[in-house]
Amino acid sequence: MKLVICEKRTAANRIAWILSGGKFKTYKFGKIPYYSFERDGENWVVVGLKGHIISLDFPKELNRWNSVPLEELIWAEPVKFVSEKSIEKLLEKFAKENPEIIIATDYDREGELIGVETIELLKKRNKNLEKVKRARFSALTKEEIEKAFSNLVDIDYNLARSAEARQFIDLIWGATLTRFISISANKHGKNFLSIGRVQSPTLAMIVDREKEIRDFIPKPYWQIVITFKKEGEKFQAVYSGGNIFEEEVARKLYEEIKDEKVGVVENYTEDEKREPPPPPFDTTSFLATASSMLRIPAAKAMEIAENLYMNGWISYPRTDNTVYPKSLSIGKLLKVLSHLYPKEVDFVRKNMRRFPTSGKKESTDHPPIHPVDCPPVGKLGKEHRMIYDLVARRFFATLTKDAVVMCKKGSIRVGGLEFVCEGKENIEKNWKEIYPVKERWKKLPKLEIGEELEIVSVNLVRKETKPPKRFTQGSLISEMERHGLGTKSTRHDIIRKLYSRKYVVGYNLIPTESAFAVIETIKPYEISKPDMTAQLERDMDEIAEGKKEWNEVVKKSRELLQGVLKSLRENEKTIRENLRAAIKSQNVIGKCPKCGKDMVIRVSSNGKRFVGCTGFPDCRVTYPLPQKGYIEKTGKSCEHCGAPIIKIKGKEICINPECNGKF
Repeated sequence: MKLVICEKRTAANRIAWILSGGKFKTYKFGKIPYYSFERDGENWVVVGLKGHIISLDFPKELNRWNSVPLEELIWAEPVKFVSEKSIEKLLEKFAKENPEIIIATDYDREGELIGVETIELLKKRNKNLEKVKRARFSALTKEEIEKAFSNLVDIDYNLARSAEARQFIDLIWGATLTRFISISANKHGKNFLSIGRVQSPTLAMIVDREKEIRDFIPKPYWQIVITFKKEGEKFQAVYSGGNIFEEEVARKLYEEIKDEKVGVVENYTEDEKREPPPPPFDTTSFLATASSMLRIPAAKAMEIAENLYMNGWISYPRTDNTVYPKSLSIGKLLKVLSHLYPKEVDFVRKNMRRFPTSGKKESTDHPPIHPVDCPPVGKLGKEHRMIYDLVARRFFATLTKDAVVMCKKGSIRVGGLEFVCEGKENIEKNWKEIYPVKERWKKLPKLEIGEELEIVSVNLVRKETKPPKRFTQGSLISEMERHGLGTKSTRHDIIRKLYSRKYVVGYNLIPTESAFAVIETIKPYEISKPDMTAQLERDMDEIAEGKKEWNEVVKKSRELLQGVLKSLRENEKTIRENLRAAIKSQNVIGKCPKCGKDMVIRVSSNGKRFVGCTGFPDCRVTYPLPQKGYIEKTGKSCEHCGAPIIKIKGKEICINPECNGKF
């Protein structure tokens, strides 16, 4: 008997369907389904797990937060326990039949660890199990699965140990630091404050960016902008001296030419340039694009991509590769996709480049993310359709010729000043015909040197310098990759945790007061910086490569954590006072217009939030609050009634509903 172990039920069902030619039977062990069929005269059974069925945690006696010394926690040995008892019993049933085991989990660190954990569990029930193999694949297609099961390989124990090391390290760091910071802040139960090895430096980047934005002082500058007209077409040119930061200078220059009626073209060039398509999707670029282009959160985009993969419609979505393998049959794939994208495939075939585009990262575990089959689009949800379409169109773009763009530049003399203008236009769109791209180009008519142009208007425009932009989920994932924080498989989940812990809100990540409080507390210590975390990531890579032992890396991480905790302990009193003061102040949104004491956000017995004066019961001033949306304090008071002004959903409002003032 052959026992195939898959990571999830969906994958198990699909693999059983492929290997049996659709002739499998579904059985149930309690509520757990499994699939059985005959193949080559042998009985095959395919079982789907629920991801990790073995969990890692500290022994129960170490779960008393206030009584267990954190120094003891650092060196304590976590224990493994089976979290899915029903699946354990099913595996025990088959272990007795002495099967040949084939691990068919996702081929990455986590998938390999899940496979190894399952093997160890089976061998506990039957020590005589010896035949264990691995099926490696990057897509749940018939061709890929048949190829994988015809070329079985050995388990990569180094890869599994690398994932196991991450489990140990993240548990120990997360538990130790979370307990320290939560106890210091007097936050217990559901309201605990979490920090971790990757989470903390990531949150620190968001907080630092927000501080830059809040501390930013806009600086005014002026531009002289002239609108010209040629043959009915209007365009603008700006003073060649650039931005002028002294108003007096700007006005003097403006006065010189404000009454001019014509400008003379002194120079004009046209330069034809080629714009290649973007490279194939790796995980980071996929999540960044889904977030920015489709406005689908990174964690949701990954969840959808995994679902599309499990159903055999796209390749494995966790990859660092940006180079298609030579084995990828592009012609055959285009034929398949032509059923869903007939016009696009026809366009690609007529405008195909010699070689697909490629990025700088190449690996051999999985290809870049690309479509592998056509889903029943009518049965997909809206976001599933959007993600699949994005992956398909990116694939088409990588196969299509460069776009050809005309870049135009001109300089025009007006009085004694020079003005410059630029414009762009597509000559051949090629890949841009089939892949969504935002282009905010200015148009510029063809100019002739020496010709006179009619001036429509001359304007002196006042502008202000802008603060840096907040991170989006996409830009944060790219920044995490740049700093070596997390992996392709974990970055989106770190961002999800920041939202769930209420450290950030909004599409563009705005840190809450809790985030400021935590980061300001740990800022002087190594845990807030990416360097140490990035080094641990490199150490785990070396485990996977067989260059280091997992226990060596775990020991090193414990020593690092011990040093971090020691430095925190040395300043424990200050940390506790600062953190509690910061947490206390985060609900203060302004001063009471009646007595001048702090007004804070409170929650009523029926769960409604409102603002009340801390002078209660002597002062009974209260105001209702919007029940949805993140409330941002502005530090301003209403000039009409004196109540605090808050910002919610980007709009400033006075919290007094009876105020006659308008915003």
